[in-house]
Amino acid sequence: MKVLVIPDVHLKTWIFDKAENVLKSGKAERAVCLMDMPDDWDMEFQIDRYRAIYDRAIAFAKEYPDTLWCYGNHDLSYPWGRLESGYSPYADRTVMEKLGELEKSLKNSSQINIMHRIGRVLFSHAGLSMEFVKSLNKKLLDGNIDEVLHSVNTASQDKLWNNESPLWLRALDVRRKAFRGEKYKQVVGHTPVEKIMEQGGMIFTDVFSTDREGTQIGESAMVVIDSETGEYEVVEV
Repeated sequence: MKVLVIPDVHLKTWIFDKAENVLKSGKAERAVCLMDMPDDWDMEFQIDRYRAIYDRAIAFAKEYPDTLWCYGNHDLSYPWGRLESGYSPYADRTVMEKLGELEKSLKNSSQINIMHRIGRVLFSHAGLSMEFVKSLNKKLLDGNIDEVLHSVNTASQDKLWNNESPLWLRALDVRRKAFRGEKYKQVVGHTPVEKIMEQGGMIFTDVFSTDREGTQIGESAMVVIDSETGEYEVVEV
C-alpha cells in the first residue's frame, strides 16, 4: 500500500490542501498525519488560526476516513497541562475542544494515537528508539511488534513526556538506534530538516516548519511510502 505522510502542521491549513492533491492524483491510497497541529511562532493570540486548523483537519478526516493520526508533543501539551515553547494559554480551551472534535470525527478511536503501524512501516511524531522500548520493559525488546506499540500507546504521561519518547526524540541529534530498524522503516516529523532525508532507519519529513521570521525551513515536499517494501518517493507539492 502507498501511504502519504503529512508532516508537522503548525496552523498551516494549506498543508491539507496539498495532501488532498496528492491523494487525488492517485500517488497514494491513504494518509498518516504526524500532527503537531497547534502553535507556531508569535501566533499565541491568533485563536481563529487555531480553530481553523482543526476544522480543516476534521474536514480532511471526513473526506479521507482511513487516515491515521499520530499525536505530537504540541497536541498533547494542552490536554496534559504540560506547558512548553509555543503553548498558548489563550488558545487552551479552543485546542482541547477542537482536538476532542477531531477525535470524535474518526471512524474508530484507535485511528489517533502515539504510534501506528501499516505493514512494515512505523509512524510516530518523533520516532521510536531501542532505548525507549527498553525503558518501558526490557522484555519488549524481543516482543511482538503490536505488543510493543500497545505498550507505547498506553504508556504513562511521565514516560511519554521526556526526550526519549516518540513525542520528543531528536533522533538526528542524539543518534539513537531505531527500534528494529533492520525490519521496520520509521517515518517521523518533529525535527525540522531542509530536505526529506533518511538516517538510521528513520525518514525525517518535517520540511514545512518555519524559523522565527516565518520563512519555511525545508523543501515543499511530502513522502509517499510503500508499506511493505519501505521504499519511498519524495513528492513535490
